Amino acid sequence: QVQLVESGGGLVQAGGSLRLSCATSGIRFSIGDMGWYRQAPEKQRELVATISSGGSTNYADSVKGRFTISRDNAKNTVYLQMNSLKPEDTAVYYCRYAFLRVNYWGQGTQVAVSS
Repeated sequence: QVQLVESGGGLVQAGGSLRLSCATSGIRFSIGDMGWYRQAPEKQRELVATISSGGSTNYADSVKGRFTISRDNAKNTVYLQMNSLKPEDTAVYYCRYAFLRVNYWGQGTQVAVSS
C-alpha cells in the first residue's frame, strides 16, 4: 500500500521556521523524484520545490533562499525546511512522488503564518 504522510505543519509567526516531513512507504523512494507543492485558499496548487533521485533541486522563485528541500533515502523521507516564513506562505503543503508515469500525492499539512 502506497502512503505519503506529511507532518510538521502548524501556526507560526512571520519570520519563524518550520520543517515539514513526508514519510513514504510502498514506493521505490530512492529512484523517484520528490516534490513539495502548496495550495492556498481559492488558488491553484503550485510547485514549491523538487529534488530529483540524484539530488538536484529546484525552487519556486518565491521561496529561493528561504526554503530547502532534502531527502533521506534510508528513511524514505523528504523534508522541507522553511525559514523566514511570510504570511503569503500560508497554504496546505503536499508532497509528491514521481517516477516515469507514476505519481502519488500525500494528503497535505496545513501551514499558517501570522503577521
